[in-house]
Amino acid sequence: MNYILFDGASRNALLPFTYTRPVAEIRIGILTIREKWEKHLGFTTSTITEDYLNAKFPMVELEDNVMINASYLPTNQLVDRIKELKTDQAIFCKDEVVAFYVKEGQEVDFDKYDILQFEEETLTVQHTWDIFSKNEEAIRQDFDLLTKDRESEPLSSSNHILGEEQIFLEEGVTVEFATLNASNGPIYIGKNAEIMEGSMIRGPFALCESATVKMGAKIYGGTTIGPHSKVGGEVNNSVIFGFSNKGHDGFIGNSVLGEWCNLGADTNTSNLKNNYAPVRLWSYETEGFAKTGLQFCGLMMGDHSKCGINTMFNTGTVVGVNANIFGGGFPRNFIPSYSWGGSAGFTTYLTRKAFEVAKVVMSRRNLEFNEQEEQILEHVFEETKQWRKN
Repeated sequence: MNYILFDGASRNALLPFTYTRPVAEIRIGILTIREKWEKHLGFTTSTITEDYLNAKFPMVELEDNVMINASYLPTNQLVDRIKELKTDQAIFCKDEVVAFYVKEGQEVDFDKYDILQFEEETLTVQHTWDIFSKNEEAIRQDFDLLTKDRESEPLSSSNHILGEEQIFLEEGVTVEFATLNASNGPIYIGKNAEIMEGSMIRGPFALCESATVKMGAKIYGGTTIGPHSKVGGEVNNSVIFGFSNKGHDGFIGNSVLGEWCNLGADTNTSNLKNNYAPVRLWSYETEGFAKTGLQFCGLMMGDHSKCGINTMFNTGTVVGVNANIFGGGFPRNFIPSYSWGGSAGFTTYLTRKAFEVAKVVMSRRNLEFNEQEEQILEHVFEETKQWRKN
């Protein structure tokens, strides 16, 4: 069977992260949503997404296809139901389509489909804040999926350990003189990752392939550090997609960073309002601030955005793609893509200058900033003009 993941109705609610990727490429837990589905299904998948992303994330359609809403994370029960789908059958969760069977070239009319309701519990990613608020449970699920019937690499005796049976090391891991506490949730350390001396880590926690926790870091549960990222200082219940750095002291909590982000030394995010009121976040859908229902919510930062040393982010700040933030004081809590400046005001960050930085940053990880990447980011620049004042 050919499985295709589609963005669904939540795509715009997941901006700015979905400016540069399909919903399926969002990382929550240890794996991306696509990686979860492929491991559960035992098949590779392709994507239906925005036209400007198609070159990087193409769709592969065959004679028989099952479309899956990428906002839904797989469970054994859901996967079993999807594998049993037949022609002109669809699975819905209340009024939202979860998956459906379609022939190549077929026009889809759900009024003509046999609708099967799915009522079991499953995690969904329908808002940006779901990525961190549901990350703890997603880590637990991925840990069980990845470690079943496998044996961890040994832990060095130099470490202080609680709950060793819930700690799993892939090959090539370096961990010395650290404190790992998995009594409240699992700790997963990916291939060739490193945890430096003096670090203190509480599970649930995921450190993905070739990522680094720097000396003396303090990391609390519900946190994922994506591949090739570097993290220091204090981190609580946050998700970093990959190739991003928070390499120095400073606090980040209840936050999500995309790829190729960099936080300057002593950058701090507020994740709680002084009056303890529920946090509101900028919504690209409503062009206003949406209720999250959360008391704790920090920073949402899109790909390729960066900030200077001592930057202070207010509770519930949304930063778009390719923003560059610096200077004293608190910048506003919605910073559009391609903004350059800080609390004193912003100008437009020209693509020419932004792409020069991207080329240098990606080359340091032996990756090319190619024409495909440039075209995607050019599109984002044009699409987000309305939010910039100049």
